[in-house]
Amino acid sequence: MTERLRGLVTVLQASWAEWDGLHLADLQFAQASTARMAVVALIGVALAALVLRMVARASAGRGRVALPALIGLGAAKRASALRHGALLCGLAGLPFFLLALADPRTAITREEVSYPGRRISLMIDASSSMLTALPANRFAEGAPNNAAFFTTVGAARYFIERRMNGRYRDLMSLIEFGDDAYVITPFTTDYENILLSTSLIGDWQEFMAFPDQGTVVARAVEQSVAMFDSFKYLDAAGNLMVLFTDGADAEVLESGKSVHDVVRDAQRARIPIYFIKVGRNLPGRAQIGDELWRAAVERTGGHFYPAADEPSIEKAIADIDRASAGRIEYRQYSTERPRFAPFALAAAALWSLALLLRMVVPVFGTFP
Repeated sequence: MTERLRGLVTVLQASWAEWDGLHLADLQFAQASTARMAVVALIGVALAALVLRMVARASAGRGRVALPALIGLGAAKRASALRHGALLCGLAGLPFFLLALADPRTAITREEVSYPGRRISLMIDASSSMLTALPANRFAEGAPNNAAFFTTVGAARYFIERRMNGRYRDLMSLIEFGDDAYVITPFTTDYENILLSTSLIGDWQEFMAFPDQGTVVARAVEQSVAMFDSFKYLDAAGNLMVLFTDGADAEVLESGKSVHDVVRDAQRARIPIYFIKVGRNLPGRAQIGDELWRAAVERTGGHFYPAADEPSIEKAIADIDRASAGRIEYRQYSTERPRFAPFALAAAALWSLALLLRMVVPVFGTFP
């Protein structure tokens, strides 16, 4: 029931956003002749009904005795006027219905739109160290083994689906990295496309063929910032990065680079990093302390999440989802986009209100 309500709220918000940007002068009506025929038919039916009603009243009045009218009370007169409310709501819905019937469309347009959401760069570590076991019942369902990489890919899918099923219209991108970083999907509002991309990189053969299987987080951050810059988003609000990695950065462990150097590009661009460190610290394996990563990530305005198992990963994703509320603005281009939905929704709302008044409120129970 909650999901249905969320879906309804999402539809209403999208319709309101579309309605807010509509101008009748910009619309082209593909079925204008059909709407005109409907208007003529409605006028004809109304006139016929009026004539029949007048004839019926004239016939019913014959042979009756007329009595003087009684003086009514003011409240009764007001109630008599109110009984037309349901009819007025029904009539108010007719223009919206006719506009929807005319199939309004917009030609090639460029518009500035605003939606709830963020610009999110998802970064997934595909290094060989991600072969470390991290069993998961939900995120790694159907995976060839229990490697942390497949749990991470499943967690990224879960995050995307969570945003998709919410009220957001995010711009998302997907980056896969090892010693180098590769843009798998640039910024898009097409959630299905980015879900397909996660499925493709989550294939065992694709993972084994991935080149440069070290871990250099700075490459992913640099690539992500460069993509924000390419899309001209660096000066816009609402940018963030979500990083899935085991945190075993080769440059920090082997080349003496500090964790603050790793995230410096994001800090300069004022893009917060939400860092999900998957897996546990293993004895005998070189690790970078969680406190070091935490201090570096918090400098960007983001947050560090140690996620040693599936429940902690899910909790981190839920927290990021809550923290990622906001609004983004971007240019939207469309060609012959249908625009009947707001008009149809307005007509349906007014007619539903008229029916509700007619059926539930006694004062509207007498049809004029």
